[in-house]
Amino acid sequence: MHGILALSVSIATLFKVAAALGVDPPVGMETPIDLGRAGDYAIIAKTGVSTVPQSTIKGDMAISPVAQTYYTGFSYTEDSSGTYATSGQVAGKMYSATDAAPTPSKLTTAISDMETAFVDGAGRSRNPTLNVGAGTVSGYTFHAGLYTWGTTVQVTGDCYVNAGPNDVVILQIASELIVAAGIKLIVYGGIKPQNIFWVVSGAVTFGSTSSWYGIVLGKTAVHQITGASIKGRLLALDSTDLDVPTAIDVKFATPATTISRRKERVLLF
Repeated sequence: MHGILALSVSIATLFKVAAALGVDPPVGMETPIDLGRAGDYAIIAKTGVSTVPQSTIKGDMAISPVAQTYYTGFSYTEDSSGTYATSGQVAGKMYSATDAAPTPSKLTTAISDMETAFVDGAGRSRNPTLNVGAGTVSGYTFHAGLYTWGTTVQVTGDCYVNAGPNDVVILQIASELIVAAGIKLIVYGGIKPQNIFWVVSGAVTFGSTSSWYGIVLGKTAVHQITGASIKGRLLALDSTDLDVPTAIDVKFATPATTISRRKERVLLF
């Protein structure tokens, strides 16, 4: 017990020491991708969020630089402060660039942080494991570190992540990520969903009833087909489509947020 605790503390300390000295962490280890203020929101978008009622979203939402009217499919009421709106479909606050100060400046920062997070994730290059399965992945176990593919990745069978609570797994995909219907990502070893990053330059598709973990940073569209679920976040630089019913659980976040809806479109860049 004491040995496990000591190792856990030592890994966290190594991250801090490496950053302070301006050097890389030890081989096989990655530091988390910093989401910045983008991590404050269940959904954040640049061009709008639309939904088909009745969806249920637990957590704050934000759109910028577009106006509040780019929330479509929601029945919402502006708060008396003018800094946010509320809706019966949202157990949280709805922010937009046309709200009263200080909301617009906060959202500008959050959008910039989302863009920066994608660039950081896509730019990681130290000691990667290359092209697992030549782009067709089934039954594979991922460990701490960086994985990269230069092609589309198709997940055709259940896969696993085996890593510790302070470990980080970053998976870079130069084209699309396609997860087949019913496929599961199973995690063990104590790794936290917020330390698994899928950095995808093409479209992302989660097939019907698939179950996934991690932060998805997608440069283009993200699609969740009927019944798909993820414990993590979907942050897309273009659009996100969620079919009936899908679920996103980000209870690990601070503040805790959960999203579930029948159908919704989140347009980000």
